[in-house]
Amino acid sequence: MKTPKRLQPLVDDGLIDEVLTQLMSGKEAQVFVVRCGDDVRCAKVFKEAKQRSFKQAVQYQEGRKERNSRRARAMSKKTRYGQKEQEQAWLTAEVDALYRLAAADVRVPKPYGFVDGVLLMEMITDAQGAVAPRLDDVTLTHEQALRYHDKVITDVVRMLCAGLIHGDLSEFNVLVDAEGPVIIDLPQAVDAAGNNSAAAMLERDVDNMRAYFGRYAPELLNTHYAKEMWALYEAGELHPDSKLTGHFTFSTHIANVDELMEVIDDAKEEEAERQARMRDDDDSDEIPQPY
Repeated sequence: MKTPKRLQPLVDDGLIDEVLTQLMSGKEAQVFVVRCGDDVRCAKVFKEAKQRSFKQAVQYQEGRKERNSRRARAMSKKTRYGQKEQEQAWLTAEVDALYRLAAADVRVPKPYGFVDGVLLMEMITDAQGAVAPRLDDVTLTHEQALRYHDKVITDVVRMLCAGLIHGDLSEFNVLVDAEGPVIIDLPQAVDAAGNNSAAAMLERDVDNMRAYFGRYAPELLNTHYAKEMWALYEAGELHPDSKLTGHFTFSTHIANVDELMEVIDDAKEEEAERQARMRDDDDSDEIPQPY
């Protein structure tokens, strides 16, 4: 096929020898099958911010670390340079996550490099060597559903131990190769320790997987893996090889509403007294004016 404009610089530099076909076009990127020497790989071409329908939500970006202080200051401002730097940070988030998760033994596509908004990565194939299908496109047996669910939960635990939460995990962001599930699409990966929405996003990810695999193995619908792993994570007791049960004991403690209202009323009184003292101090500081 004709080489897309965004891939031409990689062809010119010898990183890509041939563009074979377009694999998909999504809300944030286009993916092409390319040949690099004797290997067939994927080239993920990220769309520019104005072309993407997936917004760079503050909810996802909260807690992300920026090592370059100058860049961090620029990103906090609404200047053209700051927006450009923020866009670059968003684009590199998936690359950073892939390297980090591959090192943590999470089954994700192996990254090979990131150049000018193009991510070169491993081509995930099925047992016959064809492009691996999405989880949503396969029909599972009861045994497969249990086995694949266990594999995904294991990878989610390893991700959490590596400090990341997918943030958009569903049957549409999981491929199935010859060995089972492979997690993909990580530009919105969430910092587990620094994001106030981390627990909620983890629960949404895990519950999406529970709902999908529960179609084939209904017993999974009564499990609570997200709450179990988050409780262990908060307690510092979650490890990459932790064996979860799917059981979680919910608190039966009933809040004392009257006691809570007393605390609120006391706080209001203290604030009113503080404001009154401030007004009195302001009045005492005034310099008497001669008549």
